[in-house]
Amino acid sequence: MSTLLTDEHKAWIGHEAPPVQVEVSRRDIVKYAIATEQVLPKYLNGGEAPPMFIFNLFGSLKQVSEIRHDGLPRGSGGGPKLPLQRVMAGGTELILLCPIKPGDRLTGVQRIVDIFEKQGSQGPLIFTVQSLRVTNADGETVLEEIQTAIAR
Repeated sequence: MSTLLTDEHKAWIGHEAPPVQVEVSRRDIVKYAIATEQVLPKYLNGGEAPPMFIFNLFGSLKQVSEIRHDGLPRGSGGGPKLPLQRVMAGGTELILLCPIKPGDRLTGVQRIVDIFEKQGSQGPLIFTVQSLRVTNADGETVLEEIQTAIAR
């Protein structure tokens, strides 16, 4: 099998984006809990954030003109430009180590863990695995999210 990935693509493995810091408010938690139809009082009263609260918590705010038709920000993929352009979700693993509470000051660091190629039934596939490590103000890891994207 001929490879589509170059040494330049592989050089991105281990690359970390600059840290992004956010402060979590009770109002943010309540708004998210209502929007996602949570039923547990600890989420609805804002005492603790639901597990998927961190989804796009560290993303920059975008104007409507900067959003693609699928709702994602234009040019939002971190990493090298790949030779295959159609990207789909390949899975997400969320490792929760402690709850997110109002007043928490969190730092998120996105890192490219791996980039590799496989042959699919309809052609080549490129997998990009990224992790988001979230720490609190004391430097303790709160959670880690591992996402896989598949380009075809």
